[in-house]
Amino acid sequence: MISLSNLLKHYKRKDIQQAIVADAKDREIAVKFGDRGFGKRPDTLQHEGDILELAKQGGTSFHASEELWTNPLQIDTLMKDKEMSALRKGWDLVLDIDACDFEFSRIGADLLIKALKYYGIKSITCKFSGNKGFHIGVPFESFPERVYDKETRLLYPDGPRKIAAYLKEMIRKHLVREILKKYKIKELMQMSGKKFEELVVNNELDPFTLIDIDTILISKRHLYRMAYCFNEKSGLVSVPVDLDKISEFKREDASVDKVKVGEQFLSRENVVKGEAKQLIVQAFDFNIEKEDIGIKGDREFKVPEEAVPEQFFPPCIKCILNGLEDGRKRALFILVNFLASSGWGHEQMEKRLKEWNEKNGTPLSEGYLISQIRYHKMHKKNVPPPNCTNNLYYKDMAICKPDNLCSKIKNPVNYSKRKTFHITKTKNK
Repeated sequence: MISLSNLLKHYKRKDIQQAIVADAKDREIAVKFGDRGFGKRPDTLQHEGDILELAKQGGTSFHASEELWTNPLQIDTLMKDKEMSALRKGWDLVLDIDACDFEFSRIGADLLIKALKYYGIKSITCKFSGNKGFHIGVPFESFPERVYDKETRLLYPDGPRKIAAYLKEMIRKHLVREILKKYKIKELMQMSGKKFEELVVNNELDPFTLIDIDTILISKRHLYRMAYCFNEKSGLVSVPVDLDKISEFKREDASVDKVKVGEQFLSRENVVKGEAKQLIVQAFDFNIEKEDIGIKGDREFKVPEEAVPEQFFPPCIKCILNGLEDGRKRALFILVNFLASSGWGHEQMEKRLKEWNEKNGTPLSEGYLISQIRYHKMHKKNVPPPNCTNNLYYKDMAICKPDNLCSKIKNPVNYSKRKTFHITKTKNK
């Protein structure tokens, strides 16, 4: 419980008021009134004096949208997606880490920060959630303006969901190693209250039975607890934490009498524009393998007896074969299915794909490339690449360069079939 005296004493501080109002810029704000729940939405915070007035009315904490808006007060629950997108200026990446034990959260936060730094991102801030977790933030300006020919501001909640899912898999093995360095399975069972078979899957510890990194609950108008606000469950304050001192941070450091205002969470000072481009592109590529590729019926495709020569390939495939900077995994998926459906054998395909891979800005690992060819070989089913109208490919990858024949076909394989048929027919005549 938070005593009224602590509540008013805390929110009366000018430095606290200034920090909260600064973070509220361009965000939808919701005020929580203890057990009574949230106040009206949408709301905003523009004046420092409003903080204390709302606290006097029973306001215990302030929550902000991850999305940034041109005018948050115009948001309406009855709005269509298109109308809401028109209001959205952008979104900040907020990774929400929670766990059954504070120590697990601390390990997870440290590894996520290292993963972000691996991608060359410097504009990272972190704060203690106020209970057992952490929030890690990357400001919107760190991301490129467009991803696969789409405005990044429109990629919400899809963008942060994909990034969070990708980072989870990136740190999975490291997380297992760090947890097992400190604890035995029996200790983990006691700490979590879970059974052995819940923690250990296929003879390996599943770290996400102990730590939760939110991906599913990220949704439109999603809120996070603002820095320097109380957590009603613990009575502690959500405070920014130095990235290099997470391992030293203790929950008691967030007691109301110890709070000092320092770095702003999601600070926009010294942001390097577009520094997180590689991360978001990699995250979208990674998630391709887990999504519906949009091939209706998954029916087997009739393969020509002879391999179609490259001169008869459609413009999009030729564009891919020239090498890419982004979307390499997506491109590999297209190429494997296109070549197999165009009569190319696996050895011939492997040789050509290795040549292609060398032309890419950052080549895929040879192990990954070979594994995709082997998977296709084992599958023993020839399925064409995604259709030209599939939004996830071609246009989004900026490789759609149509010629006169493209308007008459639905799939890249049809293009080659038409070309070879026309040439063969002319030769026979």
